[in-house]
Amino acid sequence: MTHPAPHSTPAPAPGPVPGSTPSLVTLGEAMAVVAATEPGPFAHGTPMRLGWAGAEATVAVGVSRLGHTAAWTGRVGDDAAGAMVLAGLRAEGVDVSGARTDPDAPTGLMLRERRTADRLRVSYYRAGLAGSRLAPADLDEARITGARILHVTGITPALSATARAAVEHAVRLAHGAGVTVSLDVNHRERLWSRTEAAEVLGRLLPYTDLLFAGPEEAALFVPGGEPEETARALTRLGPAEAVVKLGADGALAVTADGAHRQAAIPVTAVDPVGAGDAFVSGYLAARLDGSPVPERLRLAALCGAFAVSVPGDWEGIPRRTELGLLAAQDITR
Repeated sequence: MTHPAPHSTPAPAPGPVPGSTPSLVTLGEAMAVVAATEPGPFAHGTPMRLGWAGAEATVAVGVSRLGHTAAWTGRVGDDAAGAMVLAGLRAEGVDVSGARTDPDAPTGLMLRERRTADRLRVSYYRAGLAGSRLAPADLDEARITGARILHVTGITPALSATARAAVEHAVRLAHGAGVTVSLDVNHRERLWSRTEAAEVLGRLLPYTDLLFAGPEEAALFVPGGEPEETARALTRLGPAEAVVKLGADGALAVTADGAHRQAAIPVTAVDPVGAGDAFVSGYLAARLDGSPVPERLRLAALCGAFAVSVPGDWEGIPRRTELGLLAAQDITR
């Protein structure tokens, strides 16, 4: 099948136009998810559930559930899967009036196989599909420059040249307008090499205010070392605030005020996919609250703990009224 150039402008997705600029604006890929609900290889008759996911979309859902306005921009196909993605985001209070339905490319797909009781195997079908066709022309520049935070990840610029251009354009717009730029490295080796990721994302660091990275992701830019040393090295590349996500060992943030540590909150892990994005959503929501760094880390850890304890990418992210369910287990050191 021959597709027109990715920079062609598809029709806006149906949905209400918001009355004001959302506090958080994010752009990226969202796709349908078919996930096995029981362990074992994919086979005829395997029990499955249908859903949707996307790193930036998950962050938007989390911020919305925690009481702030959020918007997601991206492309989905003009198909049932795309309609499901947009309806799901709207149901979570996320503004998708800036999203686009692409009539010439279908919505991407993720297959999640529970190969054993404690091992997931994930396959993506995204190359050349709607999400990868995001382009600078899809962006609402006024919305970006009017937001309080722009959040992007390292996934989107790895999808295509036009998606990369969209992320770079959005970051520069936001930075020029004094909007806080949040970047989660979120490196995916299946999409691009470490060398290419370091080169492309490295160009974004001078425009970034808040950087999230795991230890291996941080090593794209700085030599490996202790988490605090790593975070401090990252802040010397541009970001005023660097957060190193340490999984079961919690997280650490470094700002001009010093280093702050947060232990992981102990829960029974059911599904690790999406936990990092849930963590980011909690951190950004607390930043929008005006909370200091230790409270940002605490809320981030709570959101990550909720997420891993529920199947799905974003389904387990808590609402404000639910935070007390795990808050008693919070340990800050």
